[in-house]
Amino acid sequence: MLTRWEPFGGIRRRGDLFGDLTRMQEDMNRFFDDFFGEHRRGLSEGAWLPSVDVSETENEFVVRAELPGMSHEDIDINVQDNILTLKGEKKQEKKEEGESFHRLERNYGSFSRSFTLPSGVKSEDIKANFKDGVLEVAMPKAEEAKPKKIAITAGA
Repeated sequence: MLTRWEPFGGIRRRGDLFGDLTRMQEDMNRFFDDFFGEHRRGLSEGAWLPSVDVSETENEFVVRAELPGMSHEDIDINVQDNILTLKGEKKQEKKEEGESFHRLERNYGSFSRSFTLPSGVKSEDIKANFKDGVLEVAMPKAEEAKPKKIAITAGA
């Protein structure tokens, strides 16, 4: 059986193209709802994750977390079994009587972030500072964990 070759047979009219794109977007939305559904539901029900930077200097490791709208009383820091845990709760502002919202994008609710500490951290000397909505946790390195420069001698 012979099949007729149609070199432009796969091209559709403009109206069909947008229909295909719409169907593809709907399929992707269903995919993300199925895959991330549980995680997204948790975020909408009051859980959120603050943005965190982790850096290292010669003498310490530093964790910085963005916690806008919170005070230091709202935050708990704990170190146990070589794991640093940051917990807190950002409370939603009270709504004014007669105020109706058109969009709510700010995050509220509780959060918890945990980080495994690198070997050589002096956990008894960890210090935390909270200023302008940024929590900074400084974890000093033990002497044996600091890099050592080795001098090279010229051969004879």
